[in-house]
Amino acid sequence: MFDRSTTTPTIDAALVRRLIAAQFPQWTGLDIKPLLPGGWDNRTFHLGEDMIVRLPSAASYALQVEKEQVFLPKLAPHLPLPIPVPVAKGVPGEGYSWPWSVYRWLRGETAADERIGDLKVFAEDLARFLVALRHVDPSGGPLPGSHNFFRGGPPAHYDAETRRALTALEGRIDTQAAVDVWEAALSATWQGAPIWFHGDISWGNLLVEEGRLGAVIDFGTCGIGDPACDLAIAWTLFRGESREAFRAGVALDAGTWARGRGWALWKALIVSAGLPGTNAAEADKSRRVIEEVLGDHRDFG
Repeated sequence: MFDRSTTTPTIDAALVRRLIAAQFPQWTGLDIKPLLPGGWDNRTFHLGEDMIVRLPSAASYALQVEKEQVFLPKLAPHLPLPIPVPVAKGVPGEGYSWPWSVYRWLRGETAADERIGDLKVFAEDLARFLVALRHVDPSGGPLPGSHNFFRGGPPAHYDAETRRALTALEGRIDTQAAVDVWEAALSATWQGAPIWFHGDISWGNLLVEEGRLGAVIDFGTCGIGDPACDLAIAWTLFRGESREAFRAGVALDAGTWARGRGWALWKALIVSAGLPGTNAAEADKSRRVIEEVLGDHRDFG
């Protein structure tokens, strides 16, 4: 994980106002307000009524700007739900060191449980979106790499980090069961051609309107490769009937689900263990995710 503790610049409305005035003077005078919650990889601000400004919060996330500028307009026409499409690209300036983007604002609220009308229907809608994404022509798409923290590659990239977290959590979780899940993920090699994936399907990147899934945002970790990383939502948001609806809807094989459990377990372990670069506020939730993943492995592994 990337440790931002010494590199995060001050990103506030005043900086955004200066950047807009210098690079897009036609929008000078529009209200600029922080969009809350503020986000981890990017800081986001309303620009007037119909646009948002997104600025990477660290150098590692700045690699995603050009990718989104190039590929989101190509993906959008093929998907059943709205996704962000950039309307302008900013360059470093005003004391800010990285490229940044302006998007049309997509209405909706993040997918907290209380905002979702029917979790099973929500799961089915998300599965349809991911199936459609997988069927977009992958030609020229970005392969796993530092731009997306190797999402879409084998979970083995995070083997050492996962083992460190397991050691740190010894006696606090069922370590042997977690090792079994992780090793099953490592042994289930992706055999297919690279296909599109989102890379960070989480409640904060899914927008709800009137109880239904209305849009999918934040494609910074997208790419082409193994779609297993997009299954983590099965244990972080879905449960019971909704998880089974999602499982049926995405129609992926048992090996992909084993790797998906690995991706979900890796993230939950490192957050629970408090490894550098993780969000300590998510530790309790991550412990619950670990239990869900271990239970799913017992039932389906």
